[in-house]
Amino acid sequence: MSKISEIETWLQENFAALLAEHQVPGAAIAVLADGEVIDHAAGILNKATGVESTVDSVFQIGSITKVWTTTLAMQLVDEGKLDLDRPVRDYLPEFALGDDSAAAAITVRQLTCHTAGFEGDIFTDTGTGDDCVEKLVATLSDVPQLFPPGERFSYNNAGYCVLGRVIEVLRGKCWDDCVRDHLFTPLGLTHAASGPYDAIRYRAAIGHVTPKPGEAPVPAPVWALTRSNSPAGSTLAMRPRDLLTFVRMHLNDGKADDGTQVLSPESLAAMREPQVEVPYLGTLAANWGLGWMLFDWEGGKVIGHDGGTIGQSAFLRVVPDRNVAVALLTNGGQPLHVYQEVLGKLLDELAGVTVPPLPEPDPAAAPADLSRYVGEYSSMVADTVVSLDHDGRLWIERTLKGIFAEIDAQDSKEELFPCQGDTFVARTAQMPGVYTAHAFVGDDGTGRAQFIHTGRADRRVSQ
Repeated sequence: MSKISEIETWLQENFAALLAEHQVPGAAIAVLADGEVIDHAAGILNKATGVESTVDSVFQIGSITKVWTTTLAMQLVDEGKLDLDRPVRDYLPEFALGDDSAAAAITVRQLTCHTAGFEGDIFTDTGTGDDCVEKLVATLSDVPQLFPPGERFSYNNAGYCVLGRVIEVLRGKCWDDCVRDHLFTPLGLTHAASGPYDAIRYRAAIGHVTPKPGEAPVPAPVWALTRSNSPAGSTLAMRPRDLLTFVRMHLNDGKADDGTQVLSPESLAAMREPQVEVPYLGTLAANWGLGWMLFDWEGGKVIGHDGGTIGQSAFLRVVPDRNVAVALLTNGGQPLHVYQEVLGKLLDELAGVTVPPLPEPDPAAAPADLSRYVGEYSSMVADTVVSLDHDGRLWIERTLKGIFAEIDAQDSKEELFPCQGDTFVARTAQMPGVYTAHAFVGDDGTGRAQFIHTGRADRRVSQ
């Protein structure tokens, strides 16, 4: 029996039980190895309807979309219409931020690797029309700058909306049409949707959220985030097999299965080149390329991306040197545990690659002086207070703001435990056994950390 056949048997025997163990209502997975794709599904798409998950069901892929948007941009590079190192304003003269000098300096490349430096979680609903991305970009004129462009990494959804708008202008059509015309069609995808009006044509998963810690997941009140964030990952949905068709193009010198040249080999290689280092944050990559997360794991180099929408989580990992890829799409519960167990087994057996464990406390990593971390940090997402108690323990308290407070009204206060260097971890209330990493980076000039980093860099605002 071949390795891929053994994996297929293992999924048939274990996948459903793993979902049930970790309260994941439904999921689908596709695996590429030995030039063959297998897929499997289990559970249900919607607890309210009881519709079963199948291999042809479409799930939201969330921020994995960013690799698609970057691919659209690189097609324009291939055509000589886009230069990554030119300022965004060369293509969008109207592009404005709260810091005008930063807006004038930000390059297209910095959008693709999250180094543009402005606040990035902007989910303003600008309607469902084809001009929604254009309208969103027009609302960024008062968005603050966290650090000079290019200085460091901070995950930026809004930056990808700006990139999506650049693509729209150069193509003369909306982002949805761009992804359908320039990727779905040449790749021959049959179960892929750019938004809810497309997804309704298929068996579509709805996300599930956990009302309170310890409670069972329930169907989310809405299917997707606002369409204005489509280039960043708010609406794209597909079956896992179609996601791997996109990956196969990236592994096959940019050619679709029928030989159509979708992207040049040079652009493919450029997308995998490290652009910026990322602080240690557990599940995030050590480096970011153009769109891709770049992992340097035991056994080989891995590229990929994760995605999270309202109650749906997606995981994509690719081992280019082994031509192995796995796409796992889920709709709620505790998917990180499923990711860890399933991808851990599959990547080990098919590619000889070890998926690192999730971050955990390490008492031996405790710094001698914790005062560097104490203070208040703020962003458009949350206000964060880091404090030291009389027993010398470090605590973090976050108060969510805006749309994030509407989605999760519960403020949280958790103890921070040392993990690695300037990275600490706190328990995740919604996911038992999972710790969220917080890295303290930079220096405010007095020896204190300038930012608290959770993938996004929140700036210190006081002692």
